[in-house]
Amino acid sequence: MNACFHCGEPVPAGSRYALEIKGIVQPMCCPGCQAVAETIMECGLSSYYDHRTAPGIKGELVPQELAALTHYDLTEVQQDFVTDSGTGSHRMREILLSVEGLTCAACAWLIERHLTGLAGLHYINVNTTTHRARIKWDPDRLALSDILKGFAKIGYRAYPFQTHTQEALYAKEVRSYMFRLALAGLGSMQVMMCAVALYMDLFISVEDEFMVYFKWISLLLSTPIMIYSAQPFYVGAWRSLKQGHLSMDVSVSLALIGAFVASMWATVFNTGEVYFDSITMFVFFLLLGRFLELRARRKASESSSNLARLVPIMATRIDEDGEHEVAAKMLQVGDRIRVLAGATLPADGLIVEGQASLNESMLTGEQLPLLKQVGDSVYAGTINTDAPLQIRVSHRIEESRIAQIMRLQDHALDDKPAIAQMADQLSRHFILVLLIIAAAVWTFWHFHQPEQAFWVTLAVLVATCPCALSLATPTALTSATANLTRNGILLRRGHVLDVLTKANRIVMDKTGTLTTGNISLISTTALAELSEAQCLSIARALEAYSEHPIARAFRSKAADEAVLLAASEVMPVIGHGIQGKIAGQHYRIGSARWLSLPAGQTASQGLAIYLADESRLLARFILADTLRPDARALIQAFKAAGLQTTILTGDSSAQADEVARELGVDELVKGVTPDGKLAYLKEHEARGDINIMVGDGINDAPVLAGAHASFAMAGGTDLAKNSADAILLADDLSRLLEARTLAIRTRKIIQENFAWSIGYNLLVLPLAASGWLPPYVAAAGMSLSSLIVVTNSMRLNR
Repeated sequence: MNACFHCGEPVPAGSRYALEIKGIVQPMCCPGCQAVAETIMECGLSSYYDHRTAPGIKGELVPQELAALTHYDLTEVQQDFVTDSGTGSHRMREILLSVEGLTCAACAWLIERHLTGLAGLHYINVNTTTHRARIKWDPDRLALSDILKGFAKIGYRAYPFQTHTQEALYAKEVRSYMFRLALAGLGSMQVMMCAVALYMDLFISVEDEFMVYFKWISLLLSTPIMIYSAQPFYVGAWRSLKQGHLSMDVSVSLALIGAFVASMWATVFNTGEVYFDSITMFVFFLLLGRFLELRARRKASESSSNLARLVPIMATRIDEDGEHEVAAKMLQVGDRIRVLAGATLPADGLIVEGQASLNESMLTGEQLPLLKQVGDSVYAGTINTDAPLQIRVSHRIEESRIAQIMRLQDHALDDKPAIAQMADQLSRHFILVLLIIAAAVWTFWHFHQPEQAFWVTLAVLVATCPCALSLATPTALTSATANLTRNGILLRRGHVLDVLTKANRIVMDKTGTLTTGNISLISTTALAELSEAQCLSIARALEAYSEHPIARAFRSKAADEAVLLAASEVMPVIGHGIQGKIAGQHYRIGSARWLSLPAGQTASQGLAIYLADESRLLARFILADTLRPDARALIQAFKAAGLQTTILTGDSSAQADEVARELGVDELVKGVTPDGKLAYLKEHEARGDINIMVGDGINDAPVLAGAHASFAMAGGTDLAKNSADAILLADDLSRLLEARTLAIRTRKIIQENFAWSIGYNLLVLPLAASGWLPPYVAAAGMSLSSLIVVTNSMRLNR
């Protein structure tokens, strides 16, 4: 008896369940296992069967429409798109979902409001621009399938985001719009021909039987448009009403259904006027507007998808049997791969053989290739320009730098600034106000000119839909974020753009930020009976446990002659230095202040570090750091823009004064601890200052987290980058100026979008309410208004 390919259990005799996997038909024991295997294959995870270490879990038979959702709870299905964080009772899972059926900000609000009620769901954010939802949940209290079912209950379809599935979703959505748009366009033209004949009755006498004939033809032509082409508006309205919420689709659907029912009544009973031409043109213009918005949103948000496409699908792995082509996503840490000249790297790793120039512009925005040699780190998605390399994989593709950039970019898009939240609230409440105004307009016309009451109200409902208002901020923020990522600035939180336009003070660390951080040891002076070589050996032993730029200076070529010693009980003292024991003797190396040296024993210039034992001063080391070439221009540009400039550094040496004097900053605060840096920022915040902080070290982490907005250097510590709101991927300070310039442009674009969308509604409302605006003209105007907002936002992509 055959074993089930999925779960390993025996396959009953005569079983008809099977599935073709990699060209081979494999037996299955039950429909549950077959359905699970189908889900795994549809998710592009066929490699699961190549690398699994145990049979899968036997599939349970569930209703067909829920089978695919239930299978998403399986570990083997989740492995490629679910990330874990926390431990024990704080264990959390996070997923990025693609969502079908989103049309506006109200859809996002509806989903968030509905799913927030699920026990165990901790966070949800729906992005209407990218059509994605980010969710965090407790796997012990809530299953992923229950989250997906929550989407389905209110009429949306959600599934894990993967680049190829997102492409398929976009293609499917475009096809759907094209079919609906084609039917509405062709149908409205035919209805207009009938309408011309009906309008002829105003000028010449037409027999009644011909009038009735043209009305019935118009009804037959309009019905498919109303049933099929206009379906997205009805679905959106029904979702909203089920949740007790009013969306713009509600007003659109009311207008469409009311006009169609009234015209159908006039046709069947041969009394009154018909407006099938207005209805069909209304549907056509609405669909055209949404289709163009879909294309524009796609253009604005495609940056993150493009990042994913930069990683090749296949890689050349080297093992004891030679070289083999494998899927890049199957590479494991420690695998050795070959990358030919002109090829793109499939994974992060370290070079173990060869040297070449790599183009890292997709990570840093810097177009000039960088020379990489044996031992250097390289990253997936970068391009090997001139020579073959052998690389040892250091991270799986899910943990690579490019994957981190994509996750952080999505987090930045999910993080709604205050202006975006205000726009969402405004567009939601606007619908209720609109319906109240429409009711008042109908009441007025009903008593003054009853035959026009319905059509004037219809024009009001159509013309004032707040589509443009709901698109005003998300499209602009998405375009700006994509622009920054392309130019080597990675936003981790969305409020950065807002703060950049309001800040009046920029605070910068010195070492590694304004200076290159490549500190070198210039001289060693023994101050006791120990020789310079002995002092240098002690210093090297202590500094070997630190990654601070000063510590790296003691491991440079200038210190290579020192004898290697072993240190124990080494403990860094953040902001001061490092201490430990060597051969039973306690030593400290650090700043003059930490060692409590009198003024007469400290150096008058340069960066001086001192070595001492428990009773005396042993040596003085003079180090030098060079300014970044763009530091002076950056400080001068910010001063010209009216910002106060401050150097906030833990360095208490005379070098800090030299750097401040050379750059011309407004204020120097030196010799401060991490707590002191944060206290300085809080003090200025209490005075009303809005601060931007730039740093790179562990000691900058608290102040980076506490600033209104903060930037970490790409070469900085992981703690600094995790604490900052944005990361300068190229270690190029001039990018800060570009970010501020773009932030100002973004604010201007958003203001223009608000001015246009609100101004358009204020202008068109009295025209529609007074009867001057036919419904089909109102539909065209509303669609054009939304398109103008999206197109204006896309200027930020330039």
